Amino acid sequence: MGGSFFDTNVILYIASNDPAKADRAEALIGAGGAISMQVLNEFTHVARRKMRLTWRETLDLLSTMRRLLTVHPLTVDVHDAGLAVARRHNFSLYDAMIVACALEAGCETLWSEDMHHGVVIDGRLRITNPFRGEGAPSRPASGR
Repeated sequence: MGGSFFDTNVILYIASNDPAKADRAEALIGAGGAISMQVLNEFTHVARRKMRLTWRETLDLLSTMRRLLTVHPLTVDVHDAGLAVARRHNFSLYDAMIVACALEAGCETLWSEDMHHGVVIDGRLRITNPFRGEGAPSRPASGR
């Protein structure tokens, strides 16, 4: 299948006060890709609690994400794969579930600001920080 998968932290920039990152996130999301139900739930939590968006603003943004991106469920198989990713790569449980869902969706790129830039999981999913300048060194593949 190929394509892009988005971590919560990237889609949150659409509603941020950082115009450069908001523009970059909008461009990537506008090109299409995938997210998981977990990402939608995390987005809702942060939008309401930390960003103090109204329910209307939050629901409008969720609707936009669901229209632009394919939403994948967190199944038992994805959960088991996520546990394996967490053990093998020392990722947090929640990050590992996003990685596992991206693998299940057949994506080649996982856009994330705070996972391990440049790491390739299972030889087919590259984690890429969309806000990282070219030529900056990658972080090691140990945990966050």
